Amino acid sequence: QVQLVEAGGGLVQAGGSLRLSCAASGRTLSNHVVGWFRRAPGKEREFVAAIIWSSGNTYYADSVKGRFSISRDNAKNTVYLQMNSLKPEDTAVYYCARGGSQYYTGFARQYDLWGQGTQVTVSS
Repeated sequence: QVQLVEAGGGLVQAGGSLRLSCAASGRTLSNHVVGWFRRAPGKEREFVAAIIWSSGNTYYADSVKGRFSISRDNAKNTVYLQMNSLKPEDTAVYYCARGGSQYYTGFARQYDLWGQGTQVTVSS
C-alpha cells in the first residue's frame, strides 16, 4: 500500500552535487530499512546507501563513502541522498527501496518495494 517516489535527478558536471529525495505515501517507513540502489547501462543494480529509519544508522557502499550521505525527514516521511563530488561513473538510474525489515541489508532481493527511479547523469 506504500508507494515510493524518487525525485531530484538531473544532469551535472563532474565534481558537482545533487540531492535526491524518496517520498513515501500510504504508510510510514518507521519499521523499515530504506536503501538507495543504482543501475548503470550494461551493469547490475548495485547498492549505494541505506538508513535504518528508527535509529538513523547509515550504511554506504565503498564506492560512494565520503561523498554521499543518506538522511531522513520524519515529518515528511522522506529519505534523501546527498551526492557530492560526483563522478561520471556515478551516472545511473537511482532507485529507492524499502527493505522487508528494519535491519540493514545491501542485497536488492531483500527489498520488497521500489520507486520508479530517477536519472542521474554526470558529465566529464
